[in-house]
Amino acid sequence: MTSPLKTAGSHDSSTSVARLSPTFSLTDVQKHLVDDIVRFCKKHSHDRQAVLILEGDAGTGKSLVLNTAFSRIQEEARGRDSTLPLHGTHNTLLVNHPEMIKLYRNIAADIPALRKKDYERPTSFINSLHKTCGHADIVFIDEAHLLLTRSDPYNHFRQSNQLEEILKLARVVVMVFDPRQTLKFKGYWEDTHLRTLLQPIPTETIRLTEQFRVQAHPDVMRWIRAFCDGRLLPLPEKQAFDFRIHDDAESMYSDIREYDHRCGLSRILATYDFPYTLNGTDHFVQTGSFRLRWDRNQPSHPLPWAERPDSIDEVGSVYTVQGFDLNYAGVILGPSVSYDTATDRIILDPAFYEDSAAFTGRGSFADMDAARRHVMANALFVILTRARKGLFLYAHDCALRARLHTLQVNRSQSVPLFQTCRTF
Repeated sequence: MTSPLKTAGSHDSSTSVARLSPTFSLTDVQKHLVDDIVRFCKKHSHDRQAVLILEGDAGTGKSLVLNTAFSRIQEEARGRDSTLPLHGTHNTLLVNHPEMIKLYRNIAADIPALRKKDYERPTSFINSLHKTCGHADIVFIDEAHLLLTRSDPYNHFRQSNQLEEILKLARVVVMVFDPRQTLKFKGYWEDTHLRTLLQPIPTETIRLTEQFRVQAHPDVMRWIRAFCDGRLLPLPEKQAFDFRIHDDAESMYSDIREYDHRCGLSRILATYDFPYTLNGTDHFVQTGSFRLRWDRNQPSHPLPWAERPDSIDEVGSVYTVQGFDLNYAGVILGPSVSYDTATDRIILDPAFYEDSAAFTGRGSFADMDAARRHVMANALFVILTRARKGLFLYAHDCALRARLHTLQVNRSQSVPLFQTCRTF
């Protein structure tokens, strides 16, 4: 039996699949955006090139809008009415994220107009069409900020820029782009770089501003943005969104386990400040009395990390959760995130950042340290914006932990230890 449609702000299904499925009911604003995307594709379906960019902060519904529009286009492409403008077109949705590929392909299994093969990694798509001298009509790109901006032979990409190659292979490109989510030098995007690449191509931009993931007052997102930029604001006011500071990572983990039992999709995350190597053995995040293994690499597992029952006993990284929703997130701010008492500012120190791959394949940056800190700030922003209902923070650095504790004490009202699972 088919389940009733859920609205974009509702909670019932705790799966990411449900929240990105084209069957998920949209707000009026989102419906208009989907219509705009479909119209754009039809308008330019016989042009040589055209690009539509969807911009917006994490949690503004970009992926849901993108996948819903893609489903609409595939319905027309595969439908029986040959008079429709997109009938018979060959279209693909690309995402350079193995966990997101799982998610999209799981969605496709239940949507008649979609096929699992409609979703590909950019490198596979590029290499396949180069090999066959093929061409696509419409290409959707989710998380386009993860596209490579330089050669990466280890991952079988030998050209200089993935977006540039995709533009050569597609008539129409519709892409989600958020430069605040670039996580590696080999995928580092600068505004001038993107503008130069798209300058000769007819391009339109749509900006999404309505927040659907972080179900909170605007002061929560303001606090997160300021923190990632190095500034400490007073903690957000008490509200339904549960924003709290923990002095102990073990107690935070206990709370997250309780919320996962009650509401589902609640996980521990950490900045990439604890050693992790893909060598088949477990690696651990350890701070104070807390010790828990990093997420295990299971590429063949059919479920994304956050939806695997066993992942409640793991710590997720930015690469595990980028693009996904959680209900509650407990975030460990590792050694690279510290506090300067003299300036009252957050310090991001690349010397303690264990993601060495993030800084490889470097280009000609005028200020290398600034570029490193920019990537680290992006990764921090990603993991701080995963939660829909509650965000808990623990700082490994004792000075930062004390400063955050002071902010918590300065709040005028107390928060109950556990709140009920709210429905939005």
